[in-house]
This record gives sequence, structure tokens and C-alpha cells, in this order.
Amino acid sequence: MTLTNQTSVHEFILVGFTDLYNIQSFLFIAFFSMYVLTLLGNISIIAIIKIAPRLHTPMYFFISNLSLIDVCYSSTITPKTLLNIALETEDISLPGCVTQMYFFVALLIAECFLLAVMAYDRYVAICNPLLYLVVMNKRVCILMVTILYIISLILSAVHTSNVFSVSFCGPNKISNFYCDPSPLLKLSCSDTSFKEVVLSAICATVISISITAVFLSYIYIISTILKIRSSEGRRKAFSTCASHFITVTLYFGSLVFIHVFPNSHHSLNKNRFVGLVYTMIIPMLNPMIYSLRNNDVKQAVKKVLKIKQSS
Repeated sequence: MTLTNQTSVHEFILVGFTDLYNIQSFLFIAFFSMYVLTLLGNISIIAIIKIAPRLHTPMYFFISNLSLIDVCYSSTITPKTLLNIALETEDISLPGCVTQMYFFVALLIAECFLLAVMAYDRYVAICNPLLYLVVMNKRVCILMVTILYIISLILSAVHTSNVFSVSFCGPNKISNFYCDPSPLLKLSCSDTSFKEVVLSAICATVISISITAVFLSYIYIISTILKIRSSEGRRKAFSTCASHFITVTLYFGSLVFIHVFPNSHHSLNKNRFVGLVYTMIIPMLNPMIYSLRNNDVKQAVKKVLKIKQSS
């Protein structure tokens, strides 16, 4: 990844929260609390799935990967945000901005694809239950996750190289609390028309493929569930994909809002709020969604606690 010789900017200023100087202490406490809850919740989910044999299934394999992504995802943004608030600074170095954007975009893409894979997993489990363990065997699950990670890293490299191959020689204030690609391109002193097209194409491709896969999976899932005669059977079938559906709605809803609709139609406050939703709030909520609504996880937690108490 090379920068042009015309680039004279060596650091950027993140102005996402500079207008909220009166509540900096509150923001620090709020963001720190969310980050701690994110780490504790997701690491606990990973540990419980690892410890409990009854959770060694394809669905929980994907959930543990979702938790891993959420931990890394939140960690690319929140620590720097907390540091800037604590030190009352807004700067981030050029290499730091490149690194933050690369891992942030890679993890964002990985989560999109993983949610699509999880939708397919629920489709196979509900629509073809007898073939579930054959179709979604351990080798296939590992292969699917490996491929989505590789694709995410490659697309992020293209995405980040595309943004930082332009010249930055003027203003260096980014209108967000992290290295957001769109505001960054607006700071360039070179022609960014083609770069913006590439940026939009990558975002649109990832979001459209993921949402289409989720949408088609749920069409077949709902169609199959409605054919179940007993109300108890329908309730159990719906409960197996309810947590995933909630996560998908929150995640893709915020992504579509901020990436599909033109930025000019929304204020900085709205975009900043949506950015907070999918960088801090959703990673914190996912463990709660998957644990509070899941009897298997609850039973596994109770069993682990009993073992510890007895020992």
C-alpha cells in the first residue's frame, strides 16, 4: 500500500465528538462501560461454547466466530476513541488511520458475510433437518469461515488502498470519531471520482450479497415453518432463528442507513449515532441477544456454574 508523493498530511483530526466537549466525562464512562461489557459478554460466549460439549454444533461454531469478530471489531475503534477523550486530543497518525481502517473494514465485511452464512445454516437446519449434520459438517463450517475471512481481508486491502492512494495536502479533519472512508476522500486534493465509485461498488456488493443471502434463506425458512402443523413446533422453529434475525435487522439496518442513503440527506449527528450503533452498541448487544433468548446457552452456563460450585 503506497501513498503518493504529494501527500503532506502526517496525521488526521477526528472531530466526531469535539462539539460535545461539555459531556466528555459522560462519553468516556459510557463508551468504557460498553467496551467492557462487549469484551466480557463476547469472551464469555466463546468460553461457554468451548467448554460445553452440547454447544459443539455448527450454529454455535458460527456464534463463537461472531463473538470473536465483535471483540476485534470493537477493539479497532473504541480504545482509540477512549484514549482521545481521556487525553483531550483528536489526532490519529497516518499509519494509525490506515491500520484502523484496514482492520475495521475487514471485520465489518467479515461480519456481513458471517451473518449470511448463519442464515444459510438456519435454512439447512429448518428446511433440511435430516441432512443438517451432513451438509453442515465440521469441515464445511471451517472452510466457509476461512473463505469469508480471506475474502474480507482481500476486499479490505483493495478498499483501504483505494482510499489512501489519493493525495492529502490540505485539511485533515475527519468528520467522524474514526477513520471513515467517505469523509477521508472528501479531504483529498486530487480527483476522487473513480475512488468513490470503487468505494461505493465494494460497499454495495458486500451489503447486497449478504442481504440477498439472508433474505432468500428466511423466505424458505418462514415458508417451511408455516407448513408445520403444531403451534409448539412452529414456536420452536421460530425460536432457533429469532436471535439471528434480531442481529441481522440491527446490523444491516444501520449499515444500509449510513452507506446506501446519501450522506447529504443526514446530519453529522445522525451518521455519528448510526456509527456508534454498529461499532459499539451491536457488538455489546449480540452476546445478550444470543444468551438471553437461548435455552441451550442458559443451561450450559448453569452447568458450568454448578461444576465450579461443587469443585
